[in-house]
Amino acid sequence: MFLKPHCLPLFITLFSLSLSSCLGSYREHPLHPKPYHPYFHTFGVSNKPNYPTLNSADLFNYNIEIRTSAPKIVNVDAFGAKANGRDDSQAFKKAWKYACSSSQRATLVVPKKKVYHLKPIDLSGPCKSAISLNGTIRATVNHSDYERYEGRWLYFDKVQNLRVEGGGIINGNGRTWWENSCKINKALAVTFNECNNLIVASLLIKNAQQMHLSFRKCVNVKAFNLLVKAPGHSPNTDGIHVTETQNININNCVIGTGDDCISIVSGSKNVRATGITCGPGHGISIGSLGARKSAAYVSNVLVNNTILSGTTNGVRIKTWQGGSGYARNIRFQNIVMYNVSNPIIIDQNYCDQQKPCPKQVSAVRVSNVFYKNMRGTSASRVAMKFDCSKSFPCRGIFFQDVALRPQEEEQEDIGKASCANVRLSYRGNVSPPCSS
Repeated sequence: MFLKPHCLPLFITLFSLSLSSCLGSYREHPLHPKPYHPYFHTFGVSNKPNYPTLNSADLFNYNIEIRTSAPKIVNVDAFGAKANGRDDSQAFKKAWKYACSSSQRATLVVPKKKVYHLKPIDLSGPCKSAISLNGTIRATVNHSDYERYEGRWLYFDKVQNLRVEGGGIINGNGRTWWENSCKINKALAVTFNECNNLIVASLLIKNAQQMHLSFRKCVNVKAFNLLVKAPGHSPNTDGIHVTETQNININNCVIGTGDDCISIVSGSKNVRATGITCGPGHGISIGSLGARKSAAYVSNVLVNNTILSGTTNGVRIKTWQGGSGYARNIRFQNIVMYNVSNPIIIDQNYCDQQKPCPKQVSAVRVSNVFYKNMRGTSASRVAMKFDCSKSFPCRGIFFQDVALRPQEEEQEDIGKASCANVRLSYRGNVSPPCSS
């Protein structure tokens, strides 16, 4: 069919309007787990909370709509990826290089229902690419493949305005690493280094060699709808690790690992973690800070609307003796704990080594820490522990409406608080109270 000459202007006008309406039409439809906040009203000290679930069916309910004006699609299969159990690293590198060389924004697509095996790989910027991870990426188990990569597997370096999402799976294949020394030559599963304006969403990250997801020197980060899991016995498998990163929002994540669900260390500022379900693991930690007499700085942290279950710690701040700097302006609020050891702890005498740590005068200063609307059960007799520095006591520690009691019914209704070198203020009902 051919257009008549007098119809051509009308056709051009309609086509232009259609094209403009499609701009930016690479639209994501991420999963939307049940909101967390209603669950905080269903928990009593004698019953386990009703946890919101984030299962694989929810995770993979993620569709990508591509229209005429969508970004350029770069499928890893087109560059030789086979997903046949053999190494696909070179195909991924070629696809990334091609996507980054595009003059327009490109989306690297990892197709669903396929499993790709990768050796350590560096994905560097500058680049205008996004990643739609629909299938599974699995790490090599050959330790020699990591020797020249200095503790990394999937490493994103200096990629700005990056989006990584799609409902797929990142499998660190970490079991062979867990059997060996927990801190020697192990790779971090996924690292974002100096990536600003970053979005990481709607992914399952599991069985990391060491830490699952690390943000290093990033600015303006959104991490949401993530399921992070590893066995409770897997060593040093932090869920989300934040270091030297500013303006990061971690939202609506379910994390269960063998170490901290979320760890926040030096150089981090303006960190928000909301709607987190944590367990198993070591809880949510700020630190450790000040190791080897170093200076460390963390400020403006909010942990809100969070459930912790069966963790070895609840919310924790840990600093080494001999360090300097500060951890300040920190809020823990609207938190439910079930059978948690050490629900609330500030430890300025942290020592993670076999030999006893020598006494030091200097310390990372801890101040302006706010605990509000926290309740639940403690697996340990001491529900609150403040082991602060004699030289630089913890200052400005404020409690409002906190109720923690022993998990076992035969124990006394009120637990204990251990408080050394700390200056506290209370409002509302706070239990257990400090006796000093």
